[in-house]
Amino acid sequence: MTSLYAAGAIAAGALLPRVESRLLPGLVSPMSAAAAAAIYSAIASGMIALTGIVFSLTFVMVQFSATAYSPRLVLWFARDPLLAHAFGTFTATFLYAIAALGWVDRAGVAAPVPRISALVVVALLLASVGMFVGLINRVTMLQISRTLAFTGDRGRQVIEATYPDLASAVPVSAPAISLASAGAQIVAHHGPPLAVQGVRVRALVDLAAASDAVIEMLVAVGDTVSESTPLLRVISAHHAIDEAQLKAAIALGFERTFEQDPKYALRLLVDIAIRALSPAINDPTTAVQALDQIGDLLLRLGRRRLEIGGFRDAAGRLRVIVPLPTWDDFLQLAFGEVCAYGATSVQVMRRMHALVSDLLDAAPPERRPALTHWQLQLRRNVAAHFADAGERDAALTEDRQGLGVSRRTAGA
Repeated sequence: MTSLYAAGAIAAGALLPRVESRLLPGLVSPMSAAAAAAIYSAIASGMIALTGIVFSLTFVMVQFSATAYSPRLVLWFARDPLLAHAFGTFTATFLYAIAALGWVDRAGVAAPVPRISALVVVALLLASVGMFVGLINRVTMLQISRTLAFTGDRGRQVIEATYPDLASAVPVSAPAISLASAGAQIVAHHGPPLAVQGVRVRALVDLAAASDAVIEMLVAVGDTVSESTPLLRVISAHHAIDEAQLKAAIALGFERTFEQDPKYALRLLVDIAIRALSPAINDPTTAVQALDQIGDLLLRLGRRRLEIGGFRDAAGRLRVIVPLPTWDDFLQLAFGEVCAYGATSVQVMRRMHALVSDLLDAAPPERRPALTHWQLQLRRNVAAHFADAGERDAALTEDRQGLGVSRRTAGA
């Protein structure tokens, strides 16, 4: 993208003054050639220095944040389109000023300065200032509260887009299909290890319907596939489906993405929480803030229908089966590692007790047994790690702030 900005700036700087002088010879700037040359030179020299300083500081902050949060999350900030556009704008301003400078005073001190070319320099300078302000705002996104909110927002978006409300019609469970189904067509991955980023379900449904088959995904979104890993199998097809078309319906990449992966946001939030709980950092307050976002995502998941792995064609026939995480999978991811690494933190235990209690109050009856299991697990952790009775009682208290306002003893 930066190369496009650079090419456009050089072309505009070389051609625009010439076009102006030929088509609009009377449209000139009140500036003298000497003043224009000084301004263009100052903008060019200042812009290249600003570019170096801004991006050096930005990448230093990104690297610093990678050690404090999660390197997987910081990649999303490093790839922010604003960074590419800002770098392109800075480069375009520098190159256009240099190119336009070559036209100034080409015919002596009395030569007029084309007005539009001068205005373009000013416009690019203002755009660069705007991009600089935007970068400053983006850098503030690396603050822990904003980072957690950003991750939580992406998780809420994918939950909203993926799962229907509990009030929706109950889906018909996908029938179990024997792995020994005769004539099954297996499609495997060949190449380096890649992450499954998404599945184009509608394309698979259409392919299955065309051959009167059932397609079963053998990998889930978020899985990493290696050489010869089976991706899917086609069962009971009237004719073999083109393997290239089947593979085209599965998006693979070097990293997991948020788009179809409701567990990825939870994974990143848990990464931040357990990193904060490491002895090298020892920041349980950050872990509590991460649990705030984790709790919100679980509350939303608890009100959604998660059993949506079977997809049907227009006639209502089952065509595609996709493995999706269950309620127990979400709870294991959200609580397992935080519970283990935060077992000795009174603040974390109190926040987790309050979180599980809130989920028990809000979750539908069929999802409460799993939450009761985690409530008992938290109590066992406290009993195992707190020998002092006073600390044990404190760790068993529900507190949404961790160490803020006590509510009640967990399980009471």
